[in-house]
Amino acid sequence: MSKKKKQKQSAHSGPRPDLAVVIAEREKTLDQNRPRALEKRAKTGHWTARQNIDDLLDDRSFLEYGQLAKPAFRVTDEAADGFVMGIGMLEGHRVAVGAYDYTVHAGTQSTINHAKADRLFGVIKQLRLPLVLWAEGGGWRPHENSINSRMYEETFSQMAHLSGLVPTVSIVAGRCFAGNANLAGLADLVIATKKAALGIAGPPLVEAAFGLKMTPEELGPAEVHEKSGAVDIVVEDEAEANRITRQYLSYFRGRSEPGETPDTLALRDMIPENPRRAYDVRSVIKGFADVGSVLELRPNWGRAAVSALAKVDGHPIGVLANQPMYLAGAMDSDACDKIARFIQLCDAHDVPLIYLCDTPGLMVGPDAEASAMVRHSSRILNAAANSTAPFMTITLRKAYGLGFYMMGSLAVGPSYYIAWPTAEHGAMGFEGAVKITHKKELDAIEDRNERLARERELADELRAHNTALEVAARYEYDDVIDPADTRTVILKFLDSLPPVAPRSGRKRTIDNW
Repeated sequence: MSKKKKQKQSAHSGPRPDLAVVIAEREKTLDQNRPRALEKRAKTGHWTARQNIDDLLDDRSFLEYGQLAKPAFRVTDEAADGFVMGIGMLEGHRVAVGAYDYTVHAGTQSTINHAKADRLFGVIKQLRLPLVLWAEGGGWRPHENSINSRMYEETFSQMAHLSGLVPTVSIVAGRCFAGNANLAGLADLVIATKKAALGIAGPPLVEAAFGLKMTPEELGPAEVHEKSGAVDIVVEDEAEANRITRQYLSYFRGRSEPGETPDTLALRDMIPENPRRAYDVRSVIKGFADVGSVLELRPNWGRAAVSALAKVDGHPIGVLANQPMYLAGAMDSDACDKIARFIQLCDAHDVPLIYLCDTPGLMVGPDAEASAMVRHSSRILNAAANSTAPFMTITLRKAYGLGFYMMGSLAVGPSYYIAWPTAEHGAMGFEGAVKITHKKELDAIEDRNERLARERELADELRAHNTALEVAARYEYDDVIDPADTRTVILKFLDSLPPVAPRSGRKRTIDNW
């Protein structure tokens, strides 16, 4: 038989024994060959690690790392050792993914999967890839307490090194405690499903420390973390979490296809004629952003401010706005932290910012002082004054005091500074200013109704000298615009910006809080 004929026969005789062993080991990790694991996840209404990765990434784009890695302590023969990771394509763009597998020792961390995570984070730094991490799991694996893990102690610090270097997202769909929760908290964006339970220590440690017997869901439910600001966005399920992840990462890739234009004429009637009436500033944002492009972060925490990512004609932007629906837009400590951190996020990734100012100033009083307001409010100035991402400011209505100063005033260097006709300026509210500057005159008026009438008269006179037009006449604004032109003006501003210079390293870190 000729050599050529032997080779042809060999090609049809199946894989060699050495290759067959490798193929069998690889296939053991796949969901279709793990029926018990699939059944467990189905019972709790969750997806597996691989199902989540497959749902997020473009078809057949996943390049896995460490698929054959086995636990150092062989309680189980599971390959991948509870952490599935690699790189792939998301809407045509490269991304790194890592997913703790709850069906392997409850998604716990181990010597081997710490080594895998370290490897992944190293590749991310090398290739500058965004990261999506499904963080569900129970922290360190107690089976491996006797194994020397000194080589693999860098996982947490390695992920911390990604701060400001690349966009990072963590998703929590089930129970996530201890080390897994720490990793989740290191991400720029934390998404949790309504079923999620998140905590720095699980029920056994809590019981040992405090004698409290609690389920994971009682200890750290998603709704608690949503209100505290620990979670940015709460969603229904993993499918929605993946959809939000795709949307979030799209803001860090430059301009995309232009979106649908909203009804911009509606902006003319957004601000009530009565200055004491509130309105929802979210309607203003939706009034100039591409339809369906607004993604609000931490909506139920720091409610005196709104922080959102959006697009205008495909341009990604960050939007910071005072919210008159809560505390009349006065900025409390939580709102200040929310604003400062969002400035850092946009600055780190060169996303242009739009400030929407409507605030009576910083929150005052004994409760505000007890919340360390003097330190929290200074975070905004620190972040804004040191940011180099371009921004413009639109004063919608009130621009009072130090709160106005922080919300994109000329002092912090907007590239464009404009107002709507409803804007008004003051070192403080006009009524309060009148009571101070005309105290003697007002105290001399004995009749209460007459005194109140005089206060209103004086306040109206002061307001008339500080309308948008009056302030523009003193050239404190670059322009006063028709609200219906807001989208057009923002687009012209964005089109005027120079291209972002390429950068090999990190510009800045982003506070985890």
